[in-house]
Amino acid sequence: MSQQIPVHGAVDLSALASQRQAQQRADAALASAPAGVIIDVTEATFPAEVIDRSMTVPVVVDLWATWCGPCKQLSPVLERLAAEYGGRFVLAKVDVDAEQRIGAAFQVQSIPTVVAVVQGQPVPLFQGALPEQQVRAYLDELLKVAAQAGVTGTVGGADAPAAPAEEPAEPPMDPRFVAAFDAVEAGDWDAARAAYQQVIDAEPGNADARAGLALVDLYARTDGADPEAAIAAADAAPDDVVAGRLAADIEAVNGDWAAAFDRLVGLVRRTSGDDREAVRTHLLALFDVAGDDPAVPKARTGLASALF
Repeated sequence: MSQQIPVHGAVDLSALASQRQAQQRADAALASAPAGVIIDVTEATFPAEVIDRSMTVPVVVDLWATWCGPCKQLSPVLERLAAEYGGRFVLAKVDVDAEQRIGAAFQVQSIPTVVAVVQGQPVPLFQGALPEQQVRAYLDELLKVAAQAGVTGTVGGADAPAAPAEEPAEPPMDPRFVAAFDAVEAGDWDAARAAYQQVIDAEPGNADARAGLALVDLYARTDGADPEAAIAAADAAPDDVVAGRLAADIEAVNGDWAAAFDRLVGLVRRTSGDDREAVRTHLLALFDVAGDDPAVPKARTGLASALF
């Protein structure tokens, strides 16, 4: 069955402006986290670290993969909150590429997927890289559900603090981005574009604004698209520039940057004139969105080879 791509709220755009600060806050929180609050789980350790442990403390399972762009935005948020909550839940991280049977057991359809386990039973939470405020709301609700089930333990003992005495200070948000973030949350792509463009007009070298504008364009192009049908159409007609660009956008939204880049580099090789320029420009915009994803350097080399 085909499924429309979930554009709204799929990625927290504010992460584009504060990714480094968020990671720094996560690192600081991790330094003070109780031992065992954040763990990597394999199929071999899953029974003890997740099932058995969930009898006394809720376990939040983060199902991710190294190639997944949204996972890279969500994981630092989960880690920081796990540290902040002071052992009231365990964050179990599972690389679904390496541990495919765990992913299959949770019936994972897309990543990131976050599921809790309480008294050995799965409790679905959410999919996608949600903003921190929404993630916090899910965790608070999980703790209520766990308490109703009698699961109220903490990592490090019952006297572990529920939260640090003082939360790390949030870095100040560039006020110029607020209008853009609000417009994206409302799905108003034109207003979001205008807000980012205003920053770029005043500061042409602002990388966060360029990336934000490129991501808004990506959302607008894929809003309401049927991902399975779009990718099937592009695969059936590999030289169709319009179909190929839409399929690449869908792969990008899903975090499969390597597939998106390979598709567009291939189109650059097989096209000329205005079509080639359109594909090249499209690819460069996706590079802005992908940032430091490992697939970018290889794709840049492939683009250069295709052009020259």
